[in-house]
Amino acid sequence: MINYIKKQKSLLACFLVLIISSYLASLVQTSFGKVDVSLMSLKTSNGQNLVYDLYKPKIASEDNQLPLIIVVPGFQRSKEALSNIAIELSRRGFVVALIDPYAQGMSSSSVSRIAATTQGYGMFALVDYAFAGNFSFVDKDLIGSTGHSMGGNAAIRGANYFGKKAIEEGTNSKLHSVYISGYVLTLRDDILKDSRSNMGVSYAFYDEGAFRNELKGWDAANMKIAPESLRTVNSILPEDKKIKKVELGKYYGDKSNNSLRVIFNEKLLHPFQPYNKEATANQIDYFEKVFGLPIKINSNNQIWQLKEFLTLLNMIVAFFMLIPITKFLLGLSFFESIVKSVPQALPKQSKEGKVIFWIIFFTSAIIACLSFIPMVDVAKIIFYESANRELTWFFPQRMNNSVMLWAAFNGTIGLCIFFLSYHLFGKHNGIKIDNWGIKLNIFELIKTISLGITIFVIFYSILFFIYYFFHVDYRFWFMGIRIFQPEMLIVLAMYFPLFFIFFFSNSLRVNGSMRFMGQSEWKSRLIAGIANSLGLMMIIIIQYVTYASSGTVFWTTNWLSVNLLFGIVPMMFILPYFNRVFFEMTGRVYLGPIVTCLIFIMILTTNTVVYLPIK
Repeated sequence: MINYIKKQKSLLACFLVLIISSYLASLVQTSFGKVDVSLMSLKTSNGQNLVYDLYKPKIASEDNQLPLIIVVPGFQRSKEALSNIAIELSRRGFVVALIDPYAQGMSSSSVSRIAATTQGYGMFALVDYAFAGNFSFVDKDLIGSTGHSMGGNAAIRGANYFGKKAIEEGTNSKLHSVYISGYVLTLRDDILKDSRSNMGVSYAFYDEGAFRNELKGWDAANMKIAPESLRTVNSILPEDKKIKKVELGKYYGDKSNNSLRVIFNEKLLHPFQPYNKEATANQIDYFEKVFGLPIKINSNNQIWQLKEFLTLLNMIVAFFMLIPITKFLLGLSFFESIVKSVPQALPKQSKEGKVIFWIIFFTSAIIACLSFIPMVDVAKIIFYESANRELTWFFPQRMNNSVMLWAAFNGTIGLCIFFLSYHLFGKHNGIKIDNWGIKLNIFELIKTISLGITIFVIFYSILFFIYYFFHVDYRFWFMGIRIFQPEMLIVLAMYFPLFFIFFFSNSLRVNGSMRFMGQSEWKSRLIAGIANSLGLMMIIIIQYVTYASSGTVFWTTNWLSVNLLFGIVPMMFILPYFNRVFFEMTGRVYLGPIVTCLIFIMILTTNTVVYLPIK
């Protein structure tokens, strides 16, 4: 047994890389030991719970109180998705609270269906908590907030909410300054008139959601002339000094009475705006202007990219690590009986076979493309409660419900096409059922399921270990593999069956109809990866080609669902690779979809809103 363990060099190497890269990522996150990062939670009203990361510079103390900036991620985002902003602000001496918005990440759901508007996703409660003096190292007169997308709406609403309270009480606003990224819909006169906070606005010039703004086409996102940005500035200017065109980057108003205003308009797409050096520098410069920098560091001196690289390395290594983990377990006596010889590949394709293959290839992609948006609409009807942001145990994930229906539908279509093509063509041209690798007795199936669950447990146990010691997970930008709370296992069990149809269908098709004699393995896997992701890629292509030519995206009502595909398409592309690898290790098509469905669906469920009832 000892010699067997010693042979697991690749497994040990992967684990070592994870430890080293996680340690280095934690160093960057803590500004190389100058900032303490800790996981915190706050019990708020109505049984709600807010979870956040507190970035506390070591120079902060009761005798050296520093400004506090609360960072609010947007819809579908957890706190780790904006750790780059927290890193850059905290290394400059700001105390930063990076929150998991209500119903996202590890925070509880909210009693409000519009939590960003009425509660700032939990930010309002944290402002009150800080202002009450619960952080002895925070200057309670210098509390700010920043957020992207719906988190930006939370910042706007915070300025309005605390502004109204300040007017009623004849005091200064508890929320000294806000910075709004990627959201302008609520920059309205009725909201702005009560604001008593300094305000910075950053909006992407190529923001896909700009069709909702007052102007149309490309002008909608041009913050020089947009009514939303003009209102923001003119709301603090006297009548005779109101402007008709905003000068980007110019500060209007006076920070001494919290009327400072500035507008930025970076040339970016909406989802990528937070992960840009220029946009990050603009935000740093804004907070330097309103608060001053406790630690002087140029805004272009940024280190967050290094953490993104290291956690991306974590993600890649963690996925690759599934292979040696599986090989290690398959070497144990309990599981070795499920290892079978790999079935013979399909006969080399004839000319007629190639024609049928590519017809099926593109037909499947077109069906996948055309069915996604309809499934988004169907999900709103079937899963009414979550679609309307109501707390429910019945499929509580608003965005994942549509993906699940799409997966179940396309998985079923895929199985039908697979068996139909076999009966009409394959069995008459040398293809045998034995080529598919589907024969398994009940005891072997139970062991295969047990192995898949064991791999899943080991994979996430390592992640929990990494997070516990280094407070980082596996991610790149908004795509992340993160830890979860126990109730998410219930959610996983709920979504697994319908998703599994797709994952099993993919494994059967990848190994039973895309593996030919004489074909290079790299080519076979590449074709399978493209086949599995092409339909969704086509949606993104249609959306952005239309946008580039007209200034308005093709799908407007469901544009956020299309944005969701940026995180799903990479998973769809690599899925066939894993299904092929697991097939080659076991000679059967079952282990791959069990493992990948468990892991990939947990990734999806922990990176989206979930409207579970409050405990």
